[in-house]
Amino acid sequence: MPKNKSKNSSHSSKNSSMSFKENNTKVTIIDYDANKFKEREAKSIDECKWFKNTSTVTWIDIDNTENTEIIKQLDACFGLHPLILEDIKNTNQRPKLEDFGDYIYMLIKMLSYNQQDGTVEVEQISLILGKNFVISFQSGKKGDAFESVREKIRKSKGKIRKMGADYLVYRIIDAVIDNCFTVLEYLGERIELLEEELVSNPSTETIKRLHDLKREVIVLRRSVWPLREVINSLERGDSSLIKKSTKIYLRDIYYNAVQVMDNIETTRDILSEMIDIYLSSMSNKLNEIMKVLTIIATIFMPLTFVAGMYGMNFKFFPEIYWKYGYLFFWIIVILIASSMILYFKKKKWIS
Repeated sequence: MPKNKSKNSSHSSKNSSMSFKENNTKVTIIDYDANKFKEREAKSIDECKWFKNTSTVTWIDIDNTENTEIIKQLDACFGLHPLILEDIKNTNQRPKLEDFGDYIYMLIKMLSYNQQDGTVEVEQISLILGKNFVISFQSGKKGDAFESVREKIRKSKGKIRKMGADYLVYRIIDAVIDNCFTVLEYLGERIELLEEELVSNPSTETIKRLHDLKREVIVLRRSVWPLREVINSLERGDSSLIKKSTKIYLRDIYYNAVQVMDNIETTRDILSEMIDIYLSSMSNKLNEIMKVLTIIATIFMPLTFVAGMYGMNFKFFPEIYWKYGYLFFWIIVILIASSMILYFKKKKWIS
């Protein structure tokens, strides 16, 4: 029996390894404490279960949540609630936090800026905080903001190697918020370019890009606004998994999230004002066109009257047989047009 069990275990491990390759799933395990550090790419879920109850801090990062079989296996290893699996698979969830006693589940949104097409991309991040472990699920490789955290662990920068799993969660969320600032900087550059275009040569393409930017800012707002609630719940909660020393840092990133939110609101107000400026400028341009057409029509009204009067087919018309009648007609036309133009300039209706 033990022999068969060993074979089954080996077979299960082999299937998990094949699943990794078939679904392009990468599972990275980082295990550390103040004195030692290990990092490796797992070939099967069986390698993760040994880190559930250790004296070191373990970070298990899964970068593809499409492979539901691997998530189920990890779910079974760590005894997670079945609802968590549904939340991880559904990438359209709102950021939230749930405390299950032995572990805390957090769902947040990581934002990144695609410089190729100039769009903001949103990736769902699920975090599970246990006593000595953190499991992170990334819905795809749209933008990985965690490399800075890994680098701090590798080089033992700051307090991260001396602190617990709760401090690691703080660092991960802090990296996500820092990425929000980066996205806002890129959007700020685009807004500056649009402002120049709005002043110099606004067009229908300008308003289209303005609306695209406004939609992206709305996406930012929907992602960051509930993130503040998640951080606030972590900082003010009574879970034993969050140490008092870590709550100070959580309070700091809460204020950072508030600052991001303020910047987003400011950006949204700027875009709304830019849209109003565009509409006003287009209205002014239309008014200028209408003014020119009105002036032209006003000048030609008396000229049309004179031309129409002399075009009447009456037999006994005084100037019909006059030698200088044609010249007299043009003198009248030029005098009327010139006097009207001078009058318009005096009133400063034309320049």
